[in-house]
Amino acid sequence: MDCAPIKFGDEVKIGPKCGFYTSNHVEDAVGRRAGYVESRPITVGNNVWFGASVNVVGGVTIGDNSIIGAGSVVVDDIPANVIAAGNPAKVIRPLPLRTDDRYQGLENRTGDYHYGE
Repeated sequence: MDCAPIKFGDEVKIGPKCGFYTSNHVEDAVGRRAGYVESRPITVGNNVWFGASVNVVGGVTIGDNSIIGAGSVVVDDIPANVIAAGNPAKVIRPLPLRTDDRYQGLENRTGDYHYGE
């Protein structure tokens, strides 16, 4: 649902059955009966990874390099460089700041390759 902008940074990975919902009915019952909705943007930074079945609501910003665990519902901003999960999604832990040595030399590689190759 995209009545407001949804902006994705570079190299974002999105698992199956994820949803990004910028629109929501208003809280006021009279307004809901009249069909009013509110729409707020979603902003996703670079290198973010969404596990399967993540839902993100409007008004949320997700920072660079973060990982959102499968099945999470993101209703608040998520900072950069963290793993967040749950309903509602909460920060579980920060991500390490250094790159794992296993991936040296693969930074610019493209194509089909497998872990441990």
